[in-house]
Amino acid sequence: MARSEEVAPFAVDPALPAAIPRDGRRSIVTVGTFDGVHRGHWEVLQEICRRARATGGRSILVTFHPHPLRVVRPEHAPPLLTTVAEKREVLAESGLEYVVFLPFTRTLQHYPARRFVEEVLRGRIGMDELVIGYDHGFGKDREGSVETLRQVGREMGFDVDVVEAFHAEGEPVSSSRIRRLLSEGDAAGAARLLGRPYRLEGVVVRGEQKGRELGFPTANIEVGDPEKMLPKEGVYAAYGRVRGERIPGLLHLGPRPTFPGFSPTIELHLLDWSGDIYGDHVRVEVVDRIRDIRPFPSVDALIEAIRGDEREGRRMLGVG
Repeated sequence: MARSEEVAPFAVDPALPAAIPRDGRRSIVTVGTFDGVHRGHWEVLQEICRRARATGGRSILVTFHPHPLRVVRPEHAPPLLTTVAEKREVLAESGLEYVVFLPFTRTLQHYPARRFVEEVLRGRIGMDELVIGYDHGFGKDREGSVETLRQVGREMGFDVDVVEAFHAEGEPVSSSRIRRLLSEGDAAGAARLLGRPYRLEGVVVRGEQKGRELGFPTANIEVGDPEKMLPKEGVYAAYGRVRGERIPGLLHLGPRPTFPGFSPTIELHLLDWSGDIYGDHVRVEVVDRIRDIRPFPSVDALIEAIRGDEREGRRMLGVG
């Protein structure tokens, strides 16, 4: 499991202890936001792990929070595919030895690439080799292109290598592509690029009990991070992880137009399961989209539609 470090990059006094031990082992580093930790990211991470094993060195990811655009151009900042907690959990399975979460601040925003390399990657992390994705850039105005970094590497004595784009279904895998799929409701397509179902997490809170009145009790989920991306409104086949158990279910995202005046919700109906989970933390794995949300002329028509959703959800999830 990767060790997680928090590093303050601006007090680079030699008297301060380094975040990464200086024991003579070679440090192979990659840098980036890695939102989603998708299959393209995974290729880069596995490459630095392979190189570390081959040389007896250590593999290190330096990643940022918040997303750099949240600081640089907040109006253009994308919603997050992975919160910090989710990213930590996924990265724990990566084989990395260290993950450094670097606070992205206005001060760091103005660091030229050379200063970032010299003070942070070399000075604090002890980097000997930098491995980056094909489209990577960092430093002020993303001036740290591959060629710029190779020139800096020649001057400072570290190697720079590039991992080529990872393609799926004819296109490079990217966080922006996954966001587009989720915004279109294509949860299954997003899962293929992520390498796992898209996840939502939150606490079960009390709602208006409409689902229970209809015979389909739901858990109303309050997602804690407002920056977390929600897929397109609709009804989805999903799994809920509750108290360590993975349970098939239906997920409702959005308004309830059959009942005017009720707020949009995130509601999970667990199939073949009952119990009181108010206050519990629940993870939802969004598997596939069943239909759009639409108004129904009567409560009976809505109930019949939910029964159809359940049949389709069971088919999608492969459960009886």
